[in-house]
Amino acid sequence: MIDPSSNLDGIYNIYIMGGRIASVKEAEKDATELVPGAPGLEIIDAAGLLVTPGFIDAHTHLREPGFEYKETIKTGTMAAAAGGFTTILCMANTKPVNDNESVTRYILDKAQREGSGVSVLPIGAVSHGQKGERLTEMAELKAAGCAAVSDDGVPITDGGLMRRALEYSKIFNMPVITHAEDPHLAGSGVMNEGAVSTKLGLKGIPNAAEDIIVARDIALAELTGGRLHVAHVSTRGAVELIRMAKRQSINVTAEATPHHLTLTHDSVFGYDTNTKMNPPLRAWEDVEALRAGLKDGTIDCIATDHAPQSTIEKDVEFDKASNGIIGLETAFSVVYELAQEGILELNQIIKALTINPAKAFSLDKGSLRVGSSADIAIIDLNKTWKVEPRELKSKSKNTPYGGRTLKGVVVSTIVNGKVIFERKS
Repeated sequence: MIDPSSNLDGIYNIYIMGGRIASVKEAEKDATELVPGAPGLEIIDAAGLLVTPGFIDAHTHLREPGFEYKETIKTGTMAAAAGGFTTILCMANTKPVNDNESVTRYILDKAQREGSGVSVLPIGAVSHGQKGERLTEMAELKAAGCAAVSDDGVPITDGGLMRRALEYSKIFNMPVITHAEDPHLAGSGVMNEGAVSTKLGLKGIPNAAEDIIVARDIALAELTGGRLHVAHVSTRGAVELIRMAKRQSINVTAEATPHHLTLTHDSVFGYDTNTKMNPPLRAWEDVEALRAGLKDGTIDCIATDHAPQSTIEKDVEFDKASNGIIGLETAFSVVYELAQEGILELNQIIKALTINPAKAFSLDKGSLRVGSSADIAIIDLNKTWKVEPRELKSKSKNTPYGGRTLKGVVVSTIVNGKVIFERKS
């Protein structure tokens, strides 16, 4: 068992009662000997496997309502469960936009009725219709069940609006998640600006497009004392800005995605639209900076930015294709490669998937302490699997990892003491 919240890393017996962790004891004996003849006792033998708190994804696009042909709450939560995620925070760029109480409650009700059992926490929009003009009623969104606010997918160009959002975030204890992109610098770019974009003849997006907005929003977080979370960090400049902000005790947290931690803009050779995303895949020095930031705590969370797109959006020319890839089912296996290569410790990866996002969003999750919700992922670190897109639970199949053989397989996922996913083979 690895539980970074309790600094536990060893062989334990875990007891669950009433959907919560009842006790965690060093495994001196077989579990059946410790509770002989207990009525209704169900034993999961996880010998030789890894048990961790259930993963938390701070950045998921479930697409419902409005884009059900790409993903639904049902298929999205099935994908989450298959990836070991027990809690997901879903973005507001639905149709209609989740900018009011009724849409928030629709998502929560739909997740309750049709979801796989994974906890779904909506993220409300910062501005009405994600137009960047008028703040949403953050108090209403909070009361309805939103865990944060974000116009993700659409950068907030109005610094005054961002300032007010951060001021309210302090009042309501709701992080503002920034999509750090200067649209005037990004322009019509479709990939990272550099040697590769020049060779491919594609318009590039410079690192500065991200760095400038990260710098602005950190300055506003310092001014207001508000809670800022930087989504999908992709540049070394942004990592250094966040590192300096944390040294100054500015209230900022950040996330990086598995794809930005493992792939570079070289992946775009071949014009595979499954390598097109926003922010784009960057250069090797940016990947190295992200890894170093995760290692030293500058980057708090690993988040998937699970962004389902159908063949309608992806089976077109690269510059016309929509951004985004799916990532819930491949996330752990992809970042586990970094542990196998000695770049990160397994404990650091688990921390970035569990207790750190829980802290960043003030969630009572991400831990196997006694009394905590029994949200658990069980993983076979020695097992390999081939990513076959057609076999993934997600409704869309847009992954750059198709055909790749990865190590580390989620074999079971438990939410509130109930097994919601078991891998059959």
